[in-house]
Amino acid sequence: MTVYIDPPNWPGHGRWWSHLVSDTSYDELHRFAERLGVPRRAFERDHYDLPSHRYADAVRAGAVEVSSREVVRLLHGAGLRRRKRGA
Repeated sequence: MTVYIDPPNWPGHGRWWSHLVSDTSYDELHRFAERLGVPRRAFERDHYDLPSHRYADAVRAGAVEVSSREVVRLLHGAGLRRRKRGA
């Protein structure tokens, strides 16, 4: 069971964000996020958006640090990538 996180390089709503993903299942990802106290509304298609101030919490809880490019590769490899509509 592995959950991955990329660096908080994504701007939005006056903050910087990371993506939290699983390479196994959405259920695994939801359980991890729940243990962290991340609200389900932070789930977007195939990942959780995590604000930069929660990055270290996720790593301490066991998320593996990877690049943003690696996050996409892991999602594709697991068949869990869900693209935006119209993209």
